[in-house]
Amino acid sequence: MYLLLRWIINTLALILVSYIIPGISFENFYSALIAALVLGLINAVIRPILIVLTLPVNILTLGLFTLVINAVMFLIVSSIVKGFDITGFGAAFWGAVVYWLITLFTNMIIEDNNQ
Repeated sequence: MYLLLRWIINTLALILVSYIIPGISFENFYSALIAALVLGLINAVIRPILIVLTLPVNILTLGLFTLVINAVMFLIVSSIVKGFDITGFGAAFWGAVVYWLITLFTNMIIEDNNQ
């Protein structure tokens, strides 16, 4: 039940990002559901590998390069999921930042209510 709740919340966060950031769009709610699922899987599998591979750059930039990695994750998901479109790297970058902020806030609320 907890995973289903997080999936729905992350889907709604992605939809909110598409309303806030120009250049990010969804065809329908189904494509947003699939994009949230794929984004979660890619963040769980590929993102840690990229973090380790780019560790020297990440250290030099004091961790700010992680924002670039998050944008790349958004672009990868948009290339995999039909109906999830991102127009460029700038939209992916700012979309990833806004998505991170929204999920940070919602995760704090969920964890507070879960205790």
